[in-house]
Amino acid sequence: MESPQAKKSGLNLPAGMSGTSLRLDTISKSSSSTCSDRFIPCRSSSRLHTFGLIEKPSPAKEGGNEAYSRLLKSELFGSDFASPSSSSPMTSPSKNMLRFKTDHSGPSSPFSPSVLGHRTEFSSDSPTPPKPPRKVPKTPHKVLDAPSLQDDFYLNLVDWSSQNVLAVALGTCVYLWSASNSKVTKLCDLGPHDGVCSVQWTREGSFISIGTNLGQVQIWDGSRCKKVRTMGGHQTRTGVLAWNSRILASGSRDRNILQHDMRVSSDFIGKLVGHKSEVCGLKWSCDDRELASGGNDNQLLVWNQHSQQPALRLTEHTAAVKAIAWSPHQSGFLASGGGTADRCIRFWNTTNGHQLNFVDTGSQVCNLAWSKNVNEIVSTHGYSQNQIMVWKYPSLAKVATLTGHSMRVLYLAMSPDGQTIVTGAGDETLRFWNIFPSMKTPALVKDTALWSLGRTQIR
Repeated sequence: MESPQAKKSGLNLPAGMSGTSLRLDTISKSSSSTCSDRFIPCRSSSRLHTFGLIEKPSPAKEGGNEAYSRLLKSELFGSDFASPSSSSPMTSPSKNMLRFKTDHSGPSSPFSPSVLGHRTEFSSDSPTPPKPPRKVPKTPHKVLDAPSLQDDFYLNLVDWSSQNVLAVALGTCVYLWSASNSKVTKLCDLGPHDGVCSVQWTREGSFISIGTNLGQVQIWDGSRCKKVRTMGGHQTRTGVLAWNSRILASGSRDRNILQHDMRVSSDFIGKLVGHKSEVCGLKWSCDDRELASGGNDNQLLVWNQHSQQPALRLTEHTAAVKAIAWSPHQSGFLASGGGTADRCIRFWNTTNGHQLNFVDTGSQVCNLAWSKNVNEIVSTHGYSQNQIMVWKYPSLAKVATLTGHSMRVLYLAMSPDGQTIVTGAGDETLRFWNIFPSMKTPALVKDTALWSLGRTQIR
């Protein structure tokens, strides 16, 4: 609707009033009968006090020309204000005062909504109203006690299998918690002279690998709770593990990455040397073609299948890189997060090594995980806010900020259906959050039979 323009002609006066000649005794109580060819309204009936332009006249001077008063109010505020009942002094604002009306059919007013650039309702040619943000529950729907869960940034002690079993390392032991029936099983105890530094399920969810403080990599059958194999090669603790479809990569404080193949008898089939400090982040791409590694040397390296040297060496982070996540929605698209001195999540095109985007989160980035169902990413944080954040991509708009842990949120895993995450911290709790929609419907439906409220201790 085009903006109406103020009319240049005079006001449309009621019958009996001439635009060129008007008796002054119709405006005031003056006894003069002089006529004038110029229209000069009386200040007492002009209602200019309504806008604070002049001081409000006393009631004794308010009984001027009623017709002109109604005309002025009609021109400024619409026909509703021109009724006789509206001619009394406006001692208090009406419910319609300065409220734009879209159904006004009277003369165009300079105060119409189109002039001021406002609309009170959407017309057929107006833009679609913005979609309200998706609501994410602000509190966890289940909390588990996890005594002896270590507060160590460089370890990876929680993983959720494709068969819906959660593995948690507590001290020297590994426990399995079934999400379907909340049953807890003790998988192993490494004894007083060793400790668990990392756990990782195979993609099929049948076997689990365990990295130990002495540098070993153990393979266990999760259903039978039986150790299948032990592989050496590292000189000190193995803090991170990553499976693709057939190869297990392990990263260690000895700065090396070893590649293990269960089909061969040797401890490892390849060694990747490139980091100058402890390897604490390790993830295979969804197509198994690339391996991303992060280290305490602030470097993010990308390795391919055909070289023992890194294909990319990305050095923009200014702190340790533990958080790494490959996008399931776009090939060659990688996210990484830096530690306390960096605090940034950075997004990379590994085809050419270009940084596509980044965001300063304000806190140490401990973990990253892409949603399987929508193009969003979740990050967990340490110093100093210990929060969990959900981001849209590529806008990097915050979907939710979740708090509850009292210490650094060092551990993160996602449920097989992609709707729930579990977070762990040095406060010795595991918290389950329903943050992502399902693949089919945008609404989140909580399975109350599966996720009962309360705290259950892992024993």
